[in-house]
Amino acid sequence: MDIKNPRRALAISLQADEEHLSRIIHGIAPSPTSLWRNALIPYTRVHPERAISPECRSTHYITGSKPIPTEGSLAGITHDLALKNKYYTTTVPIWLDLLASPSEWASSFLSAEAAEVLGVLGGLLLVFAIPEPTASTAAPTRQLIQQVGTVVCDGLGGWEWDGVKLAIGVGSALDVDEWDELCAEAGLEFVQVGGGENKLQQFGEKSGISRVKEALEANDWDLGSADELPSDVEKRMQTSEKALDPEDMEFGLGEVDLEILKATLFSKKGLEDEAEVQEAEEKEQGEKQGKAKEEGTIDDEEVAKVEAMMRKLQAAREAGETMSETQRRKLAAKAVEEVMREL
Repeated sequence: MDIKNPRRALAISLQADEEHLSRIIHGIAPSPTSLWRNALIPYTRVHPERAISPECRSTHYITGSKPIPTEGSLAGITHDLALKNKYYTTTVPIWLDLLASPSEWASSFLSAEAAEVLGVLGGLLLVFAIPEPTASTAAPTRQLIQQVGTVVCDGLGGWEWDGVKLAIGVGSALDVDEWDELCAEAGLEFVQVGGGENKLQQFGEKSGISRVKEALEANDWDLGSADELPSDVEKRMQTSEKALDPEDMEFGLGEVDLEILKATLFSKKGLEDEAEVQEAEEKEQGEKQGKAKEEGTIDDEEVAKVEAMMRKLQAAREAGETMSETQRRKLAAKAVEEVMREL
């Protein structure tokens, strides 16, 4: 299938990491760069300063193996990513941007003006240099990841968003557990590039640029038309009954974890029912009749709340299907932790 109208990808980094961003994009999309004036219109509504310079507007194709900066910067250009597998063929436009202030960037992407941009995104790639834990650059990098995580959670929908979310750390550091965990908390899959590109991970998964390409190829890039129901919404509607069946959901958790979660859900409901009965016995008969309607509403709200929690766990499970075993376990643990807090 040839996808004519693909979703967009957004690749970002700090201004100091521009060269790393350029190399990563070259690694996954070594084809010539296309500067599309129309493709950037939604993005420049959020960031007017990212508009293509007048000198470049008449140039439809710029040849070369790396993204070509406009006015000395990669910010505001689009690079084409050709994808082909046994299911589809498409060319995904990758918007490139450099962040001076992650907090300001996050605020702009959570504004009403950014809705159109977020609506067409199918991928988010964060590129950063892996700093030493005690280096002066460690704090800005942590803030960067946290701010991007805010956009992923509040702007894109967190685990329920069906796009690809990658945090690409560049460097040969041996101990990257801190960055792996920080990215997982932000809803991003951490991929290290540098220092062993051809090695497989502990469970045999691909790593480095190979893993980045694999994740991009496995993603659903079909934007469809305005009249079509978004694929992720349609999928959830078709599988809603199955998604709410706790016997069919494992979420990547062990049997003990599942039993604890189920016991907590149902014990909480049992305690609430017992409290309601005790309270009802203390009321007059006339008050009971009025209270019954209110309790019915409360019961409905509790059922809806439990269903929402189960959907969140199901979304986490689906989001982890393309991740490594380690990432899946961390994602599942975080999902359960959030649900337990809500209880």
